[in-house]
Amino acid sequence: MGIEDFGGGLNPQSDVLVVTTNDVPGYRVTRVIGEVFGLTVRSRHLGSQIGAGLKSMIGGELKGLTKTLVETRNQAMERLIEQARARGANAVLMFRFDVTEALDGAAEVCAYGTAVVIEQQQQ
Repeated sequence: MGIEDFGGGLNPQSDVLVVTTNDVPGYRVTRVIGEVFGLTVRSRHLGSQIGAGLKSMIGGELKGLTKTLVETRNQAMERLIEQARARGANAVLMFRFDVTEALDGAAEVCAYGTAVVIEQQQQ
């Protein structure tokens, strides 16, 4: 597995900018739409649970679970972007993830932030 299997983030061609900051340099917020979120809950399949159990006995990274969590976070982020777009936003500020255990072996991932409309400032 390459590093690309463990990364995440926004598609560079997306029409909705997502940032963890309160503002975007060179842009001004013209309208605050409000909170948006993307939520998903995923469980591990039996094979990965057995593999993780065995790996946890000898130590080391659980790469299968890491990859599953990255995919889960990406799905939550995609849902956040879809919601922001549907509400008329072109940016999401103060983006964050929240991850909790929903059930034994299942993770709930929530991507959230503030949907806004931004425009480039005049020079």
